[in-house]
Amino acid sequence: MTAQNSATRRTTIAVERSADRTAGSRRTGGPLPGGRLERGRLASGRATGGTALASLGVIAFSLTFPATAWGLESFGPWSFVAVRSVLAALIAGGFLLAGRVPLPARAHWAGLAVVAAGVVVGFPLLTTLALTTSTTSHAAVVVGLLPLTTAAVSALRTGVRPSRRFWGAAVAGAAVVLGFTLTQSGGALSVGDGYLFGALLVCAAGYTEGGRLARVLPGWQVIGWALVLCLPLSLAGAALGLAYEPVHLTGHGLAGLLWAAAGSTFLGLYVWYRGMAEIGAPRASQLQLAQPLLTLVWSVALLGEHLTPAAPAAACAVLVCIAVTQQA
Repeated sequence: MTAQNSATRRTTIAVERSADRTAGSRRTGGPLPGGRLERGRLASGRATGGTALASLGVIAFSLTFPATAWGLESFGPWSFVAVRSVLAALIAGGFLLAGRVPLPARAHWAGLAVVAAGVVVGFPLLTTLALTTSTTSHAAVVVGLLPLTTAAVSALRTGVRPSRRFWGAAVAGAAVVLGFTLTQSGGALSVGDGYLFGALLVCAAGYTEGGRLARVLPGWQVIGWALVLCLPLSLAGAALGLAYEPVHLTGHGLAGLLWAAAGSTFLGLYVWYRGMAEIGAPRASQLQLAQPLLTLVWSVALLGEHLTPAAPAAACAVLVCIAVTQQA
């Protein structure tokens, strides 16, 4: 059919034959776009890239507790969390303005509020309060249980049901990390455990909702808008905290504050949400099984804490669990 005389001229519909598709593949040097092989390669590339991004997020998060311990040398817990959120919001707001990013659709604001409540306010505040009475190794119990909690919350929120093999490896990995971290802290529960378990729940909800939003918004915009959404509250909290809590500025304190704001809160969550959008919340959450062990390494290097010889064995067991969950 032609555009000049569609009413009178007959035409035929060309159907590409197998030989034509083969010839097209040869001309283009590979399978035609949309071919099964190309789709497989694209999916594999996204999975690899998503795993790499989520792993970078885990590395950034693993430094959060040591950075917080440093920050508490200079600030009180309330002022530290508030100032950290203000700095992170200013960084995020600068990127949003520079990119002339439009406001999110109204349908996304409820999800952004969950992200803000969970990962911008709830988790930093509760874990910071816990670290005023607990060591970083004991606080690592939170991130040891977080992958399992995130997978469970994600399954409830999205309706996705991971396999029994997945759940078995996830529970085993969480048990290894929990047992290891409790051993490191002497097996006793601290007064900050209530804060830690509360942080576990709100962070899992924030991770799950952020991973869902990162499928329709770039990951850096998800955390960026969540930080900006909290900016009025963060400014008020910073003013009150700095007025009522003593401040003794040190090099460690400033370094901890800057990393917690720029590294953990903005950069870490940016790559984390982007990776989670590629590989899914359940699989991404299992990469966090390595986070407590990384935190313990940083605790030795930066805070001078001591580890037992059980660390290498626990690390190997956790890596096996991670490998199983990635293949389940």
